[in-house]
Amino acid sequence: MTGGNRNDVTQLIPLLQAVPPVRGKRGRPRRRPDVVLGDRGYDRDKYRRLVRDLGVRPLIARRGTEHGSGLGTQRWVVGRAFAHLHWFRRLRIRWEIRDDIHEAFLTLGCALICWRRLRTATGL
Repeated sequence: MTGGNRNDVTQLIPLLQAVPPVRGKRGRPRRRPDVVLGDRGYDRDKYRRLVRDLGVRPLIARRGTEHGSGLGTQRWVVGRAFAHLHWFRRLRIRWEIRDDIHEAFLTLGCALICWRRLRTATGL
């Protein structure tokens, strides 16, 4: 967790390195995602090279190109998740100073969102 005034691109590589193994299929668990999606803020050859060095294919929009590359349809999932988390006032406005308490409320919020989605999907 970083401060709100940090540039997102500084956390790209630590985030990819922190991905836990994905289990469920036979064989060795995957350690990294196949592809990483990014907007124009990540469009630097340095970051593309670093992502490729980790064995991940960067799918990053180029600066100066028209909108409509198709990346938005997949990235809206993340924006929608943030919108769901903003249902909880305590997460929308961060009151906690300690990171561990804030992360605990994030985990609780995610669990409540999943529970609500499952409840409506099953008709309970």
